[in-house]
Amino acid sequence: MAIISTIGRKAPSVRILIGSIYLTLSLGAITMIYPFLLMLSGTTKSNVDSPEASIIPQFLTNNNALYAKDAEAFFNESLTSYTSSTYNIVPSFRDALPKKSLNKPMVKNWNNFLKSKELPFYFYNIAYLSVKQSRGTLPLNLRRFKAVLNDRYEGDINKLNKAFNSDFSSWNSLHISPELYFSRTIPFTNPPLPINQALREFSETIPISERYYLSLTGYYRVEFLQMLYTKDIERYNKTHKTNYKSWNEIIFSRRYPSKGTAKEKQDWVDFVSVLLNPIWIKADKEAKPLFHNFLKNKWQDIALLNQVYQSKYSFFDEVPMPNQHSKNIAFADWIAFLQGWGVPASKKKYQMPEKYIYIDGVDFRFQDYLKSNYKTVAALNDKCGTDFKSWDRIMPPQYGAYSMNLQTRKNEVRIEFCKRNIISVLEYILLHGKGLFNTVIYCLLAIVAALIINPMAAYALSRFKPPSTYKLLLFMMLTMAFPPMVTQIPVFLMLRNFDLLNTFYALILPGMANGYSIFLLKGFFDSLPQELYESAEIDGASEFRIFWQITMSLSKPILAVIALNAFTLAYSNFMMALLICQDQNMWTIMPWLYQLQQQSTQGVIFASLVIAAIPTFIIFSLCQNIIMRGIVVPVEK
Repeated sequence: MAIISTIGRKAPSVRILIGSIYLTLSLGAITMIYPFLLMLSGTTKSNVDSPEASIIPQFLTNNNALYAKDAEAFFNESLTSYTSSTYNIVPSFRDALPKKSLNKPMVKNWNNFLKSKELPFYFYNIAYLSVKQSRGTLPLNLRRFKAVLNDRYEGDINKLNKAFNSDFSSWNSLHISPELYFSRTIPFTNPPLPINQALREFSETIPISERYYLSLTGYYRVEFLQMLYTKDIERYNKTHKTNYKSWNEIIFSRRYPSKGTAKEKQDWVDFVSVLLNPIWIKADKEAKPLFHNFLKNKWQDIALLNQVYQSKYSFFDEVPMPNQHSKNIAFADWIAFLQGWGVPASKKKYQMPEKYIYIDGVDFRFQDYLKSNYKTVAALNDKCGTDFKSWDRIMPPQYGAYSMNLQTRKNEVRIEFCKRNIISVLEYILLHGKGLFNTVIYCLLAIVAALIINPMAAYALSRFKPPSTYKLLLFMMLTMAFPPMVTQIPVFLMLRNFDLLNTFYALILPGMANGYSIFLLKGFFDSLPQELYESAEIDGASEFRIFWQITMSLSKPILAVIALNAFTLAYSNFMMALLICQDQNMWTIMPWLYQLQQQSTQGVIFASLVIAAIPTFIIFSLCQNIIMRGIVVPVEK
C-alpha cells in the first residue's frame, strides 16, 4: 500500500513535496554523474588540452581545437618540427590554427612530388611516433612499430634485446624518438644502430600522409637565426641592414648567398660550416683535388690512412669525397674539411671553399621538380595562381597540405584521440608482468574464502547461540574501529615470520574473516524461519546439509553483498598488496596502475581510473538483482 494515497497526491502541497524530492534526487544524480563525465572526458587529454575542463572535449566539436591537438601529435609534440616544417611560427601548439587560404594546385604539386620521388630516410620523420610531454601515451605509429617487432621476435623482449643489443625491461618500456639529423651535434652512424635500422625499414611502409618532411629553411630560421637575434624581425633587420616584413621572407639559399648582405653571408657560412649536419652538404667536383690535398697534409702516408679507414687505397686521389662514409673516422675528416683544418706551426688552413658547397634538402628538390614541370616561374604562377619572383622563393606547402589532409580524416583522428590513452593503459596492464592474472586469482580466492569462512562463523553464532555471542559480536565490531593501516605492520611481521611474503597466502589470509560480514550474516540468519530447521532435523538432515541447502540457499542476497564487499576489498587493495608482495611478479593491477600514474600525465591517469572502475561496475551489476531481490521480496511477504 502506498504511503500517500492517490487522492492525497492531488493536493498542491503534496505535489510540491513530491517535486522537491524528485528534484533533490536529480541534483544528487548530477553531482555523481558530472565528475564521472569529467573523468571520462579526461581520458582523451594530451598536453595541448590539459587545462580544459569540460564533459565534452573541444576537439570533438571544434575544428581549431582538433587541429591544435592533432598538430601536437602529428609532429611528435615537437614545436620545432612543426614550425620548421610548416613555417607557421607560433609560441605553442595551443596557438596553432589551420591554414585559411589553401592553394590546392600547389598542394597537388607537392603530393605528386612526394609520390614521384624516392627521398632519403633523413628527409622525413614518422608522425605519431613519440611524445615529449604526454608521458605514458602510446601514439599510433609507435603501437604499430611495437606490433611489428612483437611479431618479429615472437613477443619475447629478451630476443629483441639480444638482436638490438638493448636492455628494455619490457615491451612497455620500448620507446623510440624520431631521428633528427639537422644538427651536427647529433651523430650520424653508418651502419645505423639495429633499432634505428628497424625503424627506417618500418618508415618505408608508412603512407606519405603520416610523414612530415624536414625543411632546412625552417630550421635555419627557427633554430639558428631566432636563437641569435630573437623572434623580433626588426632586430634582425637592424643587424643585417635588411627590410624583411616577416621571418617567412628569409630563405636559406642552396648556395653561398653572394648577393646577400655581409651579415647574411656570415650567417650562412657559420650555419653550414659549424651547425648543419654534413649529410645535407654536397660539394662540386672542383672541390675534389682540394679534399685530396687536405688528406695528404693530414695523414702524410696513404698506409696510415688505410690503417685507420680500414681501406686499400693506393693513392690519396682514389679516396672518394661523398658526404656519408661507412667509417666514422672518414666522416670526421669530411667535417674537419668543412670547418677548416690546419697545423698551428705552419699557420696554413685547409677548408672547403664556400663557392663549391651546395645544400641538398627537400626544399631544393621540390624547387627542381617544379622547374622541370613548369620551366619558368611565370608559367608556374599562371597555372597555380601564385606570385613567386624566383624559384628559390618557393617553399614546400606542408602547412596547406597538412591542413587539407586533416580535413579528410577528421573522424579517424577523433576516434584515435578518444581511444589511444585507453589502449595505452590496457597495453601496460596486459604486457607488464602478471598483474591481470594475479588480480583475477586474488579476487576469486578472496570471494570464495569470504563466502565460506564468514557464513560458517555466522551460522555457528546464529544456530547454536553460545553464551558469549554478544561479546563475540562486540569484539568483531570493534575491529571496524581500527583502519587497515594500523594493522599493516603487525600483519607484515607475522607473515614474514611464517615465510608467506610474496605468495597468495599473504594476500588472502589477513582478510579471510571479516567481523562486519559475520555481524551482517548473523543478523540475516536470525531472521530465517526456525520451522525450516526443525523440519530438516525431523527429516534427518545433517548439520552441514541444513547449512548448505537451507541457510545458504535462502541467503543469496546477503551473500551477494558479502561477495561484492570481498571483491571490492581485494580488487582495490593497493598498499597492503604492495607491502606484503614486493616481488613484481606477484603485483596485482593496483600497484602496476599506481606505478603507471607516477610516470604519466593527466590523460593516461584518467584512463587508468576509468579502466580500474570497470570491473567493480560489472561485479555490482551482476550482484544488483540478487541484492534487490533480498530487499523487495521480504517487504512483499
